[in-house]
Amino acid sequence: MRPETHLAPHRTRTADLRAEADEYRLAAAARRPQGLRTRVGWTLVEVGLRLAATPKAAAALS
Repeated sequence: MRPETHLAPHRTRTADLRAEADEYRLAAAARRPQGLRTRVGWTLVEVGLRLAATPKAAAALS
């Protein structure tokens, strides 16, 4: 058999993978940046965990 016969499916698959990668890059670029939103969210979670873990001290009235 000729080598071109074996290379044709590989070239087709390569083109498919490159097209899929291009679609993924475009979709990733279209997404909203969530850096600030993520940081604020995790900060709120951390504050909530600290509030929940802090033992409530009884108010001493003298």
